[in-house]
Amino acid sequence: MPNVTYFGYIGAQNLTYVGHATVLLDLGGVRLLTDPVLRPRVMHLRRQGPAPAPPQGLDAVLISHLHMDHLDLGSLRMLGDVRVVAPAGAGQFLHAQGLNDVIEVAAGESVEIGSVTARATPAVHDGRRRPLGGPVADPIGFDLRWGDRRAYFAGDTAPFDGMAELGDGLDLALLPVSGWGPKMGPGHLDPGEAAEVAALLAPRLAVPIHWGTYFPTGLAWRHPELLTAPPREFAAQVAELAPEVDVRTVEPGGSLSL
Repeated sequence: MPNVTYFGYIGAQNLTYVGHATVLLDLGGVRLLTDPVLRPRVMHLRRQGPAPAPPQGLDAVLISHLHMDHLDLGSLRMLGDVRVVAPAGAGQFLHAQGLNDVIEVAAGESVEIGSVTARATPAVHDGRRRPLGGPVADPIGFDLRWGDRRAYFAGDTAPFDGMAELGDGLDLALLPVSGWGPKMGPGHLDPGEAAEVAALLAPRLAVPIHWGTYFPTGLAWRHPELLTAPPREFAAQVAELAPEVDVRTVEPGGSLSL
């Protein structure tokens, strides 16, 4: 099957849901990629559908935490020499892997990427990278601001104190609604919990992510509903809890104009 092709023009404002927690954001001339996982297989997980072509012309990569399905070294190397914004504590590990342009941010700290201000937000999730003894860094999300617009990329997180403050004037929320297998551990949002977060934040637009992309080898045929149902369940529950929030489900590889 052919690789996914990414469309977009410099100066445009759009997003492409690459899959899992990987979103390509074109924000008025600044091109960002979140948690890139681009390979056909990562650990014991197989990609459902064609592997995407590595996006070109990136201004920065945003890493929310160190888990292998969010910080995939093979995928980062596919992107070439690109700036990486990662949680505080991840820098030494990334430098040791040959990534030279790394900026560390802790929750509350910001970095300027062209005309975009990327502020790290808290996240409630496991910060360890396995196997045991690997690096540890507190997970984060990102509050992105450009011009008079704002977007929130949650990474992986459970609800946290002060989360409602992120909703002040929020235009776009990228919210995880599933995991990568039949079960989810703590620090994740299922469709119902993600809908409650959407109601709390009340963004103009909510896009469900972290679904329909990776599944353990040999299990996808046993649980096919888990690859398609989470965003539908999320949209249905947001319609009940916060009908003013516009939910747009973007299939992996699909794009949406902002």
